[in-house]
Amino acid sequence: MSDPTRRKTIQMATAAGALGVQAAAMTGGPPRRGREVTTFVFVTGSNGVASADAELTLRGHRSVGVSLPGHGPAEQFHVAYQAPQDLAALAALPSPVARVTLDDYVAATVDTVRRAARHGRVVLVGGSLGGSTVTKAADAVPDLVDLLVYDAAFCCTELRSPAEYMETPENAGSLAGSVLGAIVGDPRELGAIRVNWRTNDPAFLAAAKAAYMAGGTDGELLAMLNTLLPDESLLVSGTDSRGRPDAWGRVPRVYIRHSRDRVIPLALQDRMIREADAVTPGNRFEVFTVDTSHAPTPEDYRQITDILDKLAR
Repeated sequence: MSDPTRRKTIQMATAAGALGVQAAAMTGGPPRRGREVTTFVFVTGSNGVASADAELTLRGHRSVGVSLPGHGPAEQFHVAYQAPQDLAALAALPSPVARVTLDDYVAATVDTVRRAARHGRVVLVGGSLGGSTVTKAADAVPDLVDLLVYDAAFCCTELRSPAEYMETPENAGSLAGSVLGAIVGDPRELGAIRVNWRTNDPAFLAAAKAAYMAGGTDGELLAMLNTLLPDESLLVSGTDSRGRPDAWGRVPRVYIRHSRDRVIPLALQDRMIREADAVTPGNRFEVFTVDTSHAPTPEDYRQITDILDKLAR
């Protein structure tokens, strides 16, 4: 595979009301019961594991991460990925996400949303590539999602997929291809992009820091990289992830812009906001901006927690 082809493939992979009994019956979900409480349902981006926001829980909300198919740490972490690494063995391991599709991600998310909606309001949050999943999940069960939040995430409307948006002029400044030097194995044979996030190669670490967490310390960068899964499916970023105006398009939505993002540049974030608003002019994004990179440091992420907390009140 040539370097330009590999870079494009990697970028494609890298690359976000109250429910009554009648609406529950229409969607197949049970009616909500008990004390009204907001549950934040988080959908990760590429290579991420299910995670939630503990601070939101401390502030009186519920917070849960969606376990995406093939994204379990026990499925992806292997002794060959540990130190000292066995890169030859790592390159040959079958991938648990080789045949995983966007539909699989959506099914897992809808299941979590249905369970959360029994207890009150649901705020569905997608980060980065997770924007595709939350769009299609809201499209499937719009009456179970009270608010959609795209956190520096793909929201496809005029173009069909994240892969297409990554070919636009607004994405020209993206550094998502910085992972090229840490690719392990042949994506065509694995059916996945496999990145050795745990390499100690100084050139890769410098490139990853510039792309993902330019404002962080070296320790914060390494802590973030060590949580990432090696594999991401090849089948997700090129899939049509547009929502229907009469379903996804009627769910209130928020976009949290990351002003120093070098993976999904600000110009691309703004294009997706404009295009979504044009599709549903009666239901436009509420937009917030945080001064952070694509992967916020813990200190920067407090800004996002504050935004989410206020949205739930």
